Amino acid sequence: MRIAVLHGPNLRMLGQREPSVYGHDTLEEIEDRIRMLGQELGVEVESFQSNTEGSLLDFVETASQRVAGFVINAGALTHTSIALRDCLVGVGLPFVEVHLSNTSAREDFRRGSFLASVAGGVVYGFGPDSYLLGLRGLVALVEKNSVRT
Repeated sequence: MRIAVLHGPNLRMLGQREPSVYGHDTLEEIEDRIRMLGQELGVEVESFQSNTEGSLLDFVETASQRVAGFVINAGALTHTSIALRDCLVGVGLPFVEVHLSNTSAREDFRRGSFLASVAGGVVYGFGPDSYLLGLRGLVALVEKNSVRT
């Protein structure tokens, strides 16, 4: 099984950007942990980060031909991008939305998500472990769905 992990705007700045909110781990360190868990689960993981909405859309469309699903931290696009929502729905693969911070405990504008209602699950508030929990959940979801077909 192959899973794609997407990181949206500003996530390349992890480790430097608001460490009181997002922690001190860099994106590279988080991706290393994701890959290690992937190996443990017998899953190949590919990662992609972009600060631009169009690049994320293009990646989802292209990657959908080679992956079983997506773990996505869309960053601020979570709260603004109907296009990203439509793209994820359009490719027809399961995905899990993740966030490092507890978005429900933050500013009002961060509490809404265009992705949550169509996601297989949502994990937030556990720092880098949100990605790991999301990956575990997605793998379980894909395996459950493959048993049905």
